[in-house]
Amino acid sequence: MKQRATQPALPPPDSQLSDMATASMPAVTGDAAGLLADLPGILPADRLLMSRDDLFAYDCDAQTLDRALPLAVAFPETTAEVSALVKACVRRHIPFVPRGAGTGLSGGAVAVGALAISTARMNQIFELDIPNRQAWVGPGVVNTHLTRAVAKFGLHYAPDPSSQNACTIGGNVAENSGGPHTLKYGVTTNHILGLQAVLADGTVAQMGGVAADAPGYDFTSAFVGSEGTFGIATKVLVRLTPNPEGVKTVLGIFNTVNDACHGVTEILRRGILPAAIELIDQTTLRAVEAYIHAGFPLDAGAVLLVEVDGLHDDLQQQADFVVEACRTANVRDVRLARDDAERAKLWKGRKQAFGALGRLAPNYYTHDGVIPRTKLPEVLAEIERIGQRHDVVIANVFHAGDGNLHPVVLYDEREAGVLDRVRAAGDAILTLVLGVGGALSGEHGIGFEKIGYMDRVFSPDDLAQMRRLRDIFNPLGLCNPGKVIPAPGRCVEPGSTRKLPIGH
Repeated sequence: MKQRATQPALPPPDSQLSDMATASMPAVTGDAAGLLADLPGILPADRLLMSRDDLFAYDCDAQTLDRALPLAVAFPETTAEVSALVKACVRRHIPFVPRGAGTGLSGGAVAVGALAISTARMNQIFELDIPNRQAWVGPGVVNTHLTRAVAKFGLHYAPDPSSQNACTIGGNVAENSGGPHTLKYGVTTNHILGLQAVLADGTVAQMGGVAADAPGYDFTSAFVGSEGTFGIATKVLVRLTPNPEGVKTVLGIFNTVNDACHGVTEILRRGILPAAIELIDQTTLRAVEAYIHAGFPLDAGAVLLVEVDGLHDDLQQQADFVVEACRTANVRDVRLARDDAERAKLWKGRKQAFGALGRLAPNYYTHDGVIPRTKLPEVLAEIERIGQRHDVVIANVFHAGDGNLHPVVLYDEREAGVLDRVRAAGDAILTLVLGVGGALSGEHGIGFEKIGYMDRVFSPDDLAQMRRLRDIFNPLGLCNPGKVIPAPGRCVEPGSTRKLPIGH
């Protein structure tokens, strides 16, 4: 096999990184040629990618603004192989980046001058413990595949990102992923009981376990959401959730986004907790209908997709409360899904909304801010004005029940100067989110994308304490470097863009 034996530098060839991402990356000074020579002794040739052409498929995740070719891509199948790869990187002082399905949206899997370690082949369900509602799974198990495997036992895996048909449990652990049903069932960390991980020096550690409330520090919760900077999960102990007795889905159709936002407040003010409250605006509705034909009205300003679940005896009353709340908020029409088939079609429209937006523009940039629910009307109105100011179309489809926004900036990267407008619009959106007391991310993580904003939220002392914790797990800084926490004095002003041409 032809080996690429070039010494990586910052930035490496074939890079397109923002100034924000570039500033966060440490210099790479290790022995790249030595590592590339070591890899065939660790894995067979059919589980290594080292040619330039093969590496292009791994230059980014689903956030395509930041890109860089990895040094190589390795596909281990066991914990021992992951450990051997990490030890080789440590010996040669080369960074490494864990990678799941590549569905992340913050640049967290971009491997700048690093070995990408893919967990795609670690996709085994090792053990189903149905009486205790637990399962040991590999990090490469696809989210929905786990739910299908336990469906016959009346169980499911609750976290349900929109990418759940592709994303993997290991990636969910790294990003602490959520999804529409986060409102009632929580995010990934609420469903992880323990894990086995290869740490940044190649040693294997066990965290948590089958017993509830194990004594000692909760390292499992610290690891979940660490975005691959603490190590690589190789086995995950997940909690399985019983299927509810019944489910009802309500579709509320509103003339304006503002009315739909008030509908969210009215629903939650009544003291019920729906499993999900999703808001879809007109731009997204039109794209979805052209693609899925889910039955959404094209002339609506927005719709709310509200799901309640639980015991049969209580279900109709919950649905009635939702209908009443929508009517109080000036709903144009509100109705229950007639049957499971209609309910599945409505949810298919929601789950595939991001893909449907590809009908409107060849590229899009999805944000992930979280705001207080009461601020939804004013924030969405300002997001519309941001789109107008920067001459970009912004679609909205998001988890309204917990205020987790997903503004989607649509663009065509072939248009001259458009990336500057896209990044400027993104900066304005995040500035707006922080200005109303919101958070930078609800489920997509910080990665490269938002690292330059961290000092707007946290003090230097806060960031220093975060680095201390990271450095305990990752003392050499080789494990997914340049992500999540900015290096002291290396932040740049967010919103700037610098293209690095091929072969720079």
